[in-house]
Amino acid sequence: MRKLFATFALALAAVGLLGLAGAPELSWAQAAPAASAAAPAEAAAPAAAAAAEATAEATAAPTPVPNKGDTAFMMIATVLVILMTIPGLALFYGGLVRSKNMLSVLMQVFVVFALISVLWVIYGYSAAFTAGNPFIGTLDKLFLKGVTPETAAATFSKGVYLPELTFVAFQGTFAAITTALIVGAFAERIKFSAVILFSVLWFTFSYLPIAHMVWYWDGPDAITNEETLATVSAAAGFLWAKGALDFAGGTVVHINAAVAGLMGAYMVGKRVGYGREAMAPHNLALTMVGAALLWVGWFGFNAGSNLEANGTAALAFVNTVVATAAATLAWCAGEAMLKGKASMLGGASGAVSGLVAVTPACGFVGVGGALIIGLLAGFICLWGVNGLKKMLGADDSLDVFGVHGVGGILGALLTGVFASPELGGTGICNYVTNKCGDVADFPGVAAQVWIQAQAVMTTIVWSGIMALVMFKIVDMVIGLRVTEEEEREGLDISSHGETAYNR
Repeated sequence: MRKLFATFALALAAVGLLGLAGAPELSWAQAAPAASAAAPAEAAAPAAAAAAEATAEATAAPTPVPNKGDTAFMMIATVLVILMTIPGLALFYGGLVRSKNMLSVLMQVFVVFALISVLWVIYGYSAAFTAGNPFIGTLDKLFLKGVTPETAAATFSKGVYLPELTFVAFQGTFAAITTALIVGAFAERIKFSAVILFSVLWFTFSYLPIAHMVWYWDGPDAITNEETLATVSAAAGFLWAKGALDFAGGTVVHINAAVAGLMGAYMVGKRVGYGREAMAPHNLALTMVGAALLWVGWFGFNAGSNLEANGTAALAFVNTVVATAAATLAWCAGEAMLKGKASMLGGASGAVSGLVAVTPACGFVGVGGALIIGLLAGFICLWGVNGLKKMLGADDSLDVFGVHGVGGILGALLTGVFASPELGGTGICNYVTNKCGDVADFPGVAAQVWIQAQAVMTTIVWSGIMALVMFKIVDMVIGLRVTEEEEREGLDISSHGETAYNR
């Protein structure tokens, strides 16, 4: 109980550390302007009062009206992301560990999802999606202050809005699954209380800044000419202002989580008997079910990131099918060439590698580009969980870095290549002319890849440093690892007092 109180005490301290004074509030989720008219002075003539009121109504901006179709689409997308986390990710991870640790992994994913969902509405949304500075927002929307059923959030099209609460819920699922992804790297030997405390700290000091840097801007309606574009860019997140493209979370989600997981694998240490004892997955059937749920849920993840039910959402949807299928086939082919047989674990891992790699690219590249990204992801991530893993020397239990890190980096860089309109991509949107996809507006493949590389390196360095610091704090406060006796007994019994299977 003392550990639980310590966890939430540190969470409250994190809220205080995030506060930034004096920043103006204008966020991607823009509140609908309230209709107002100054009350006329008592001495004013009725005609003058009527004229003043008419002038106010004429100059006031129209209240944004969310599109009901887009709103319904985004609610379904949000539910799909929840599905891909619980039960999708939980079952995928659970099947990969030994039977004595099955419930511990399910518990970690389930509770981390719940924890981050709560922190998101307390301070996470405000820190990520309000205007503060290039690296973090403010606490102006603490506890969703000012967010009501009437406030609206901008999309990627001028004049098109969502209810802000829908945007809050959708982005909250991204924060939750990103933090939950990390637990696969140090599964089977970490304290449950350490997972909870680390999740609070890393979410606060790594996820929120990266999300703000990549995805925060004032929205398209704020841009009308070159001067307003400069104003929006100055107020936007650091990487958004550089022109980094990340449609659904290659940097924010996958690289961010994978680097933290790798740092955790180093800090927590290798499992007892690692390299000497058999540690095969205990239930690949559940892993396959989890992978299938991830694939289904990822349509909400990728297509939903368009925020509108239109052609670009359809492109992201098709690209998610194609890249994932191609990566599955590539992984199986590579495994057959290396080992003589293709495995179910390989097929599931290949699918996830394709999903990861296409995430940053899905709405920016053509179907041909997605196919190539998927094929490359299958082969390169296969190397990531075999050759690269041995080179790194870390016990990354469930290959979080090999799949999410390698796949995320590959996808982020290739987005810069295949987003080019000359290669079938959608290019970028010019909100001054309100046109998307013009070849002249695209900076060129080499220039865009360099921008993407800067986003990748920023995420790696930021997440790596933050993770190391946070793991060290957790280790000093409550310790990271269970005892050897508890680890050999299994975390299901030693940490939770129950077992997944009763024979």
